[in-house]
Amino acid sequence: MSADDQFYREYILDHYKNPRNYGRLEHPDISHEEDNPLCGDVVGMDFRIKDGVIDDIRFHGRGCAISQASASLLSERLKGLSLEEAKKINKDDVIGELGIDISPARIKCALLSLKVLKVGAYGLADADEE
Repeated sequence: MSADDQFYREYILDHYKNPRNYGRLEHPDISHEEDNPLCGDVVGMDFRIKDGVIDDIRFHGRGCAISQASASLLSERLKGLSLEEAKKINKDDVIGELGIDISPARIKCALLSLKVLKVGAYGLADADEE
């Protein structure tokens, strides 16, 4: 294992054991949860939106180190972004944040928090247009 691989494994484990922005928000503007029925991972996110910007974010859930670290990393990235900027985040961005090769079997784990973001963000946008 290279020094880079070891660094990123420790980085992922740190986010898993000490997740950033973990918990729930009272009265969030957006709240959405998804699960991966294949492995049992669950990730939910609560967003507070102020003037179109993600003012605060919390995530909750349970699952493997990849799914929980991915949610922690994504929550750090999202705080302060506009909802429009957040919608542009894609799977390559999320996998890049993890910094390691993700096997095909684990890709859904890594992208679960992105799915929560996309469904939640577009759900709010749809509700605003009605």
